Amino acid sequence: MKKLVILSFLFFGYVTTAQEISDNAIGLRIGGNNGFGTEISYQRALGNTNRLELDLGWKDSDEYDAYKLTGLYQWVWNIDGGFNWFAGAGGGLGTWNSNQNETNDGFYGFFAGDIGIEYNFDFPLLVSLDFRPEIGFEKGFNNDLDFDLALGVRYQF
Repeated sequence: MKKLVILSFLFFGYVTTAQEISDNAIGLRIGGNNGFGTEISYQRALGNTNRLELDLGWKDSDEYDAYKLTGLYQWVWNIDGGFNWFAGAGGGLGTWNSNQNETNDGFYGFFAGDIGIEYNFDFPLLVSLDFRPEIGFEKGFNNDLDFDLALGVRYQF
């Protein structure tokens, strides 16, 4: 039992030790979710181990045009060296309009979670891979659970 308690404290100390994250990072998040592909992504550090991420995504197709803004609060933990993993939660708003039916358009909201891994290079580049489930609240466009897997490439400053 004593060994288990000691191991628990060591594991907790290892998991909560975080590498400092950059104050700002901007770049692209490339993936796919309900037709959305590339997003412009901005991250702002709120402390040594947490940050805010804002993403602007858009879709222009024959069926519909859509825009969405996502905001996530993230916690970041160091794995080893430049590798970090992160988790977060948030939500967003979007608008869409159908190109086939002019009366079929509207606004929608959604909740999102986020979990991923990233590598912080010695030069100002951050590469990440993350998984983001989203649940939407609009009957005509985004009213179910969507899964988003994306690669992020961001410049840090």
